[in-house]
Amino acid sequence: MPSQFDQVLKERRSVRKFKPDEVSSHDLRELAALGVWAPSAGNAQTWSFVIVRDSSKLEAIHAVSPGMLAPPPAVIAVCQDEKRAQEVGGRLGVERCSVMDSAMAAQNIMLAAHARDLATCPVLSFHPPAVGQILNLPESVVPHLLIEVGYAETTPAAPRRVLEGVIQFERYE
Repeated sequence: MPSQFDQVLKERRSVRKFKPDEVSSHDLRELAALGVWAPSAGNAQTWSFVIVRDSSKLEAIHAVSPGMLAPPPAVIAVCQDEKRAQEVGGRLGVERCSVMDSAMAAQNIMLAAHARDLATCPVLSFHPPAVGQILNLPESVVPHLLIEVGYAETTPAAPRRVLEGVIQFERYE
């Protein structure tokens, strides 16, 4: 029997057009806090989440983010401290584990947002050094992903999903 969580998974969409309504600092903080509950390789937790609501900063981020169609009401930048990742996991910690940790934290944030009737869109097409400068990130901390957050102006239809040939048991066929 499908659960409410199954519905959250199936109904979440990447929304690219937001209403101008502000998202509260409280809601954004809760989303970031739920990102912290994601799995982390070796429980390293080398992530940080920078919440941006200031319109001038959002405009600046938009200017260096081709994947962002317009400045959203808010952005959560999912960042990693590569120095700490190196200390904890070596090259693997920086090149693979921190990337996976960022992705899992981002998924938590986006699913939690959808469950609260907030819309999100992950953005990977941006200039990390420029975003780092806008956010005043220390040299060792790099942005991995930007998550646009707001209230959906329009929500796209569900894309087609194919299970045949994707799910396999015991061996690849």
